[in-house]
Amino acid sequence: MRIPTKRKFGLAHLLFKGISQEALGKIGIAIIVLFGVMALVSPFVINIDPDVYDPLIGVDPLIFSSQGPTLTHLLGTDHLGRDVLSQLLKGSQIAFLVGITVGLMATLIGTAIGLISGYFRGATDSLLMRITDIILSIPSLPLLIMILCVFEHRGIWVIVMVLGLTGWPITARVIRSQTLSLRERPFVQSARVSGASDWRIILIHIAPNVLPLTFLYMTIGVTYAILTEAGLGFLGFSDPTISSWGMMLQWCFSTGHTFKALYWMIPPGLSISLLALSFYLVGYSLEREINPRLREP
Repeated sequence: MRIPTKRKFGLAHLLFKGISQEALGKIGIAIIVLFGVMALVSPFVINIDPDVYDPLIGVDPLIFSSQGPTLTHLLGTDHLGRDVLSQLLKGSQIAFLVGITVGLMATLIGTAIGLISGYFRGATDSLLMRITDIILSIPSLPLLIMILCVFEHRGIWVIVMVLGLTGWPITARVIRSQTLSLRERPFVQSARVSGASDWRIILIHIAPNVLPLTFLYMTIGVTYAILTEAGLGFLGFSDPTISSWGMMLQWCFSTGHTFKALYWMIPPGLSISLLALSFYLVGYSLEREINPRLREP
């Protein structure tokens, strides 16, 4: 794997440039931008007429059951007469909130533990890696279901915290392996000889060189979080007071409209698949950028 030289500035630009040069990376970025626009537009659509277009309480007074697409409701309505499009737009906000928050949290924790463990080695390394092994052995989905059953209010932040606090071990192991290699490189040895402190070496000399891997595993974490939250919503364990894509599928399934109202079932299912796919494509393009062997024909 190619290790970039020390860079304080321009690394994010170079990574974005590398991703955007890949056809799959362009597709992934385009899909992310599309759903980002949907999330930004959501409040404006809801505020047009909150009594009709609010995802949870807005009900069209002229519609009392599920109805197909019309000029008023472009994606139709659910069994209560609520607008499906407004629910879909609101769900994009929840997907980005959960995905990016969990991805950032898990990546920051994993990167910090990997850097510390790989650089200091010895007893510190052994302790942190044993903790990592314990967290890695815990199945997150059953743990989430158990915790959500305990809490009376199944808030979305409970899901975010559990996913973020259990999703870092793989990142930590990868960053640790990379740090073990980097700490023996000449530029790190030179910094150590010149009197730089351990923390300065970690933050200034090693951390910038593991950033590509950090970004890569963040995209993986975002994908995992989006799919997990959607799965919890479909199983009925997510927050019922929010309009997420998983909850939309759960409402459709629990009311017996799965095969009767495709205009209600397909949009959230397709959105989950596309947004998760987009982050995967960005991650794949990033991996090809930092690993030249993957670009060989």
